[in-house]
Amino acid sequence: MPRLILLVFGLLFLVAPGATATPAISRLPVSDAAIQRTERIEAELVPMSAWVAPGSTALVAVRQAIQPGWHTYWRNPGDSGGATTLNWTLPTGVRAGDIVWPVPERQRLQSLMNFGYSGTVYLPVPVDIPADARPGSNLPLSVRALFLVCSDEMCVPDELTLTLNLPVRAGAAPLEPVHGPAIQRIVETAPRPAGITARYALQGTALTLSLAGGPLAGSAPERAVFFPFEAGIIAHAAPQPGQRGPDGLTLTLTAGGKATTAGLTGTLAGVLVTDNGAWEIEATPGPALPGTTGGGTLEPTDDPAATGPIDWTGFVQAMVFALLGGLILNLMPCVFPILAMKAASLAASAHNPAEARRDGLAFLAGVLATFLLLAGLLLALRAGGQAIGWGFQLQSPAVIAALALLMLAVGLNLSGVFHVGAGVQGLAGTGPLSRLPGGVGAFFTGVLAVVVAAPCTAPFMAVALGVALLMPAPMALAVFLMLGLGLALPYLAVSLSPALLRRLPRPGPWMDRLKGVLAFPMYGAALWLVWVFSRQIGAEGLALLLASALTLAFALWLFGLAQADRAIDRKGVAPAVTGALALALGTALVVFAVRSPAGAVGADASATALSSAAWSTEAVAAAQAQGRPVLVNFTADWCVTCKINERTALSSPRLAAALEASNAVYLVGDWTRRDDAITRELERHGRSGVPLYLLYAPGADTPRILPQLLTEGVVIDALETPTP
Repeated sequence: MPRLILLVFGLLFLVAPGATATPAISRLPVSDAAIQRTERIEAELVPMSAWVAPGSTALVAVRQAIQPGWHTYWRNPGDSGGATTLNWTLPTGVRAGDIVWPVPERQRLQSLMNFGYSGTVYLPVPVDIPADARPGSNLPLSVRALFLVCSDEMCVPDELTLTLNLPVRAGAAPLEPVHGPAIQRIVETAPRPAGITARYALQGTALTLSLAGGPLAGSAPERAVFFPFEAGIIAHAAPQPGQRGPDGLTLTLTAGGKATTAGLTGTLAGVLVTDNGAWEIEATPGPALPGTTGGGTLEPTDDPAATGPIDWTGFVQAMVFALLGGLILNLMPCVFPILAMKAASLAASAHNPAEARRDGLAFLAGVLATFLLLAGLLLALRAGGQAIGWGFQLQSPAVIAALALLMLAVGLNLSGVFHVGAGVQGLAGTGPLSRLPGGVGAFFTGVLAVVVAAPCTAPFMAVALGVALLMPAPMALAVFLMLGLGLALPYLAVSLSPALLRRLPRPGPWMDRLKGVLAFPMYGAALWLVWVFSRQIGAEGLALLLASALTLAFALWLFGLAQADRAIDRKGVAPAVTGALALALGTALVVFAVRSPAGAVGADASATALSSAAWSTEAVAAAQAQGRPVLVNFTADWCVTCKINERTALSSPRLAAALEASNAVYLVGDWTRRDDAITRELERHGRSGVPLYLLYAPGADTPRILPQLLTEGVVIDALETPTP
């Protein structure tokens, strides 16, 4: 369980700059190559040759000595992680090329497959030496190497600055005796193009790769595996069965999310590794090449035991946490509007057991279906390489605008401005008892409950979701279904219990008054969503959305007039037509609102009295370098729980004084609009949604995770005793 909770799916530093050369200062201190170390890795910059000649291309390498149990990554890290990046500072005229990547290892963790290195590995880089380099001088090289060093439980970005002074001499140089032979072996065996012709064909999820010619002709390899340069094109962890032929071989791959969702066109590039050698290949679309099958089956690449056992204990714990999280979700502020709708529905059917059972089961079906839909979409996007988290639908201004208008319409319906299903259910034949008729209304109430409840990440729910997203898809979907069951369970229990139903008062005129009262939580939810929309879009979009809301309210009032006319045998054509025109105008206005230029989004300064700065991994590292504690608040404007915590626990003068006394830095990560860096940081700590509160003790790499429901005392106690 801890392995899953702490697993990192990549970090913010993935966008680090590539290998570029920038002019150095005129004189740098000359010193021997220096080994730099962390607890996880040691690294140094070493040459292949004893010296370099003017006008030549030298080879230097970043040597990594990785501690047991840890690993770094290849250019395509696989299902998680991040490639090593190098940023050079070189003398004028010196140019560094790209890394010559050695063949990576396949590193399996649960259902994930990563590509990387362990133990000692050299990453060679060609360096062009200018023709005017003066023999007898030294060329000072410096590189900022950024490694993502991971174990089965955590990942740590280690940044080391490595230096090397290259002697310049005339004539050919011998190998440097310590590291030269190893670098030479890497360069000689590194994958490179070798005249192999490759074709691929995609049918469904089956991606057939046939390769012929070059060193494959007549070589009859026993094993072969393909490493794509681009992540998400194939399912990295899937088996790669294949066949040999007289002129080459064929591999059957499983297409990844990018290939299945966007299709696959153009070139498929990567590295083919066999027991006879490794080569770079570029496959183009086309039929299978002749002579690549019929010579026998390739041996499996993975050891049968490498797939690893299913963590049934972690799965059961995730299921239990999901059930508890769903139950607690009913107490979260963002679910209050749905409680209002469900209360009206339960009251309406309280003394009709058959109707109550139908509504309860329909509500459960709506909840489970929507959880499955959102979970399936989230898992599909993850498989395609997208960095998203739970509540991702509320990062879309279009979804926010649609939900705000829907909440307004529901409130107007509860206020009696218009009726849905009027005459199907009535009180003494005079009016509607529920927002929608029968099981249909209960089902869509369940749908809306999930959509609106998604911004809340209740206790237990966060851990369950974070673990679920690391599990195989069937197990992940089961966890999501258990979360939905927890959300629907109280209503289901009441609807299936005649004894509980009998305790509710009988239907009567009080129910119309109750409906009127329950309309106001819907208006409140609409206002909250409008505020979130304003934070995502800005003033112009807000004005258009408000105009759309006014037009929608006018249209629904006209529809209500038309319904009243028909009730007294009038046609009601004029109000109906006018209402349709107003509805069309409101729809156009909301489209313009969504397309308005986005305003700047930042932390809600009014939400907290604490002085804060924007979160970034660099900001955390800078504060830790100064020996200061760091309190991080990952929040979003659409997360009601976040806002409540910020207006209570995170806005008190006592907490401000405690932060000042401990010399702590307060950072806010705003996830109101999609931010892949924050998404990956949430994943790093086993979360898929906000809120998340982290407290880094001075000098500590791993933060303490604070509860999701904060109190002033919890935060102050954590500051005073920052280690768990």
